[in-house]
Amino acid sequence: MAEWGFLTNHLHALYCVARHPGIRIREIAESVGVQERAAHRIVADLVESGYLTRRRVGSRNFYELHPNQPIRREGLDEVAVGEILDVLLKRK
Repeated sequence: MAEWGFLTNHLHALYCVARHPGIRIREIAESVGVQERAAHRIVADLVESGYLTRRRVGSRNFYELHPNQPIRREGLDEVAVGEILDVLLKRK
């Protein structure tokens, strides 16, 4: 039986950024369980889709999360990504 999970790699990356806005791509890759190249693609997808804004400070990137963006799932458009992250981060 193939392994599966509830979180997509994109949501897992958003979770990492929500916890640590200055996280490095290498650290996202390790946490998500993907290669750095895949983590770069995931973060680029999230920036391009408006879920994150990337800001360069010195030699580091910092990310701003936009929690009001809807999750990308047909039938669940009214659910904001921030609502999911609040549950994962145990925020009320």
